Amino acid sequence: MKGQPNVLGIVLAGGEGKRLWPLTADRAKPAVPFGGNYRLVDFVLSNLVNAGFARLCVLTQYKSHSLDRHISTTWRLSSVLGQYITPVPAQQRLGPRWYTGSADAIFQSLNLVHDEKPDHIAVFGADHVYRMDPAQMVAQHVDSGAGVTVAGIRVPRAEAKAFGCIDSDDQGRITRFLEKPADPPHVPGDPEVTFASMGNYVFTTEALLEALRADAANPDSVHDMGGDIIPMLVEENRANVYDFDDNEVPGATERDRGYWRDVGTLDAYYEAHMDLVSVHPVFNLYNQAWPIRTATPPLPPAKFVAGGSAEDSMVGPGSIITGSVRNSVVSSDVVVEAGAVVQGSVLLPGVRVGRNAVVRRAILDKNVVVAEGALIGVDAEQDRERHTVSAGGVVVLGKGVRAE
Repeated sequence: MKGQPNVLGIVLAGGEGKRLWPLTADRAKPAVPFGGNYRLVDFVLSNLVNAGFARLCVLTQYKSHSLDRHISTTWRLSSVLGQYITPVPAQQRLGPRWYTGSADAIFQSLNLVHDEKPDHIAVFGADHVYRMDPAQMVAQHVDSGAGVTVAGIRVPRAEAKAFGCIDSDDQGRITRFLEKPADPPHVPGDPEVTFASMGNYVFTTEALLEALRADAANPDSVHDMGGDIIPMLVEENRANVYDFDDNEVPGATERDRGYWRDVGTLDAYYEAHMDLVSVHPVFNLYNQAWPIRTATPPLPPAKFVAGGSAEDSMVGPGSIITGSVRNSVVSSDVVVEAGAVVQGSVLLPGVRVGRNAVVRRAILDKNVVVAEGALIGVDAEQDRERHTVSAGGVVVLGKGVRAE
């Protein structure tokens, strides 16, 4: 787009997502459905496209078929304007091996950079739920002259041990980048808060290429962006932090401003869904000034019949509710039969809940069938014998499972 920096977007979407199993038993983590209509990858792609960045390469690897298909069929931009979003599977360009880390994924895909010749490269993760205007981060990066700018979100210092943590001076220069430290550093001027890395980076192309080549030649590296590339540029005094608090998203409310969730565990995935169904949502999907984009299936509107009801819930198209749904996210093409009760649950597309069944505090993957009278989330001991149960007590049924 005229007047914008020359930016190529690279989205890292090859994650296996082991902690989300069984939701990732048959799909890559970025392809996991979320919020009734979407897949996790839709959030990062929406943010980049809304910001005007429309040359995007999505690097895939693990069980990528559904992810590749979703990107190819949903994210079609204007080739006339030179716009594209393309999935790029591992191609073994540098020999008979797959990607060994996120940095290696980019190193093996440098043909994408050489073809486009960008001045800057935005490297974003594909599996977080948030709104952000990346153009503001790119603008700060260009103005700063840094080799890399790392997006940082403020988290309570006591909770920062689970993240990659950023230690910076009062000018925004990163002095240390620490992976899950026992004693997290604090942001300048606030001893109770730490900058946690969001996994979003903007590089000058030259700095990224130099770092990737040096990393590839290092036999002791694990070839990870956060673990190897960023610390390398920090040591060279070429890394800055971008404060996510400074990001102004059109249409954001005070309640959902600055919202960001790493949904890498079943409990985090579940809680992020519960954030959607409050009366005043913690994360507002209804912000049309900065829409989360996707393609919806050609289904009729949801239908409520014979006393069927949904309270404090979201219900997707094509669903037929004859029973009772409360405080839940119900995706498309779901049937809840008469007498059935669904409470505090996440139902992915194609789920069937039989007559008089009960589903409480559960995640049901695509095409799960809950038989007539079956109980999910009622008897904890029985649930643990038959199904996956998260550390927080959420019962999870994998794709296509039939629960009797």
